Amino acid sequence: MQEKHLYEYAVLRIVPRVEREEFINAGIILFCKRKKFISVLYKVDEPKLAMLHAGLDIEQVNSNLESFKKIACGDMQGGPIALLDVPERFRWLTAVRSSVIQTSRPHPGLCTDPQEKAEQLYREMVL
Repeated sequence: MQEKHLYEYAVLRIVPRVEREEFINAGIILFCKRKKFISVLYKVDEPKLAMLHAGLDIEQVNSNLESFKKIACGDMQGGPIALLDVPERFRWLTAVRSSVIQTSRPHPGLCTDPQEKAEQLYREMVL
């Protein structure tokens, strides 16, 4: 039997009009401290977003989500937050914010393979 590891994940949400609190699930952030693993998977569904806000700047949304990915991966282009250790990056990415890109509260679980679990959650929550 394979060893199971504690992980946490949050759902990335696009909130086109923050004042209306309507959102579309766009991705997953999954973090596993023991494996020093963090991953961001996302997809921008432009037709769905257009139904909520036709004037939404999709290019800016994509840029912001790409920044999330850079920070998670520790990419120097992600700025100073990307240089933090994995748990600190996850906490920063999942902090409560009032902006077009938001996350759910983190949820815990156990898995044997964090990448496989991230892909499974992405399929279930986003696709």
